Amino acid sequence: MGVVHTLHFVFGIFGNATALFLFLAPIITFKRIVQKRSTEQFSGLPYVMTLLNCLLSAWYGLPFVSPNNLLVSTINGTGAAIESIYVLIFIAFAPKKEKKKISALLLLVLAVFAAVALVSMLALHGNNRKLFCGVAATIFSIIMYGSPLSIIRLVIKTKSVEFMPFFLSLFVFLCGASWFAFGLLGKDPFVAIPNGFGFGLGTVQLILYAIYCDKKGLFTKKSTPDDSLEMGNDKSNGKSKLEQV
Repeated sequence: MGVVHTLHFVFGIFGNATALFLFLAPIITFKRIVQKRSTEQFSGLPYVMTLLNCLLSAWYGLPFVSPNNLLVSTINGTGAAIESIYVLIFIAFAPKKEKKKISALLLLVLAVFAAVALVSMLALHGNNRKLFCGVAATIFSIIMYGSPLSIIRLVIKTKSVEFMPFFLSLFVFLCGASWFAFGLLGKDPFVAIPNGFGFGLGTVQLILYAIYCDKKGLFTKKSTPDDSLEMGNDKSNGKSKLEQV
């Protein structure tokens, strides 16, 4: 049991490190937004949804909800703080219509989180509390990990990894693998299932990279640092870009 406990802790620490890299990846995008004082056609939706995922996962990891998952709370609490900054910057520089849309979505996200937290604290106890919070966190974790599906589709269509940066794919793989192992060792399906999904998607991205890396740039214009971190639709230059959550 001592070895299992040690491995559980080690995978949790490694998962914190790889997840932090993913949360910090959009910094280049937001540096561009601040410099241009415009969100152009970037979407704020991924950041708001990631914020909700982080809030729910951080809540799930608290000791009074699910024991032995404090490392889940530490990284997702950090992620929630980072995503909050992204969302506030986006709202500050977004056009009026988009500003209202993202602001309303942010309020909805906070309301959903508050509802989950209050119901779990006031109406549920023990395993029922863990089950309720775990299901909520799992759903939005899968949604967050599922965002690269648009990248995978683009790579297959163009036979080019121009807009699928290797290191982001690698850290999606490592992050998913770490938390998947953490969930298995802790016998926690609410950690293992969504991160197993992320591990699988990361594996697919690396396989596609290996297949198409020699064809990088043949089908699309050479990317900039901003291009490589995008996974939405920025059509300000008349072409689609990727926006990493």
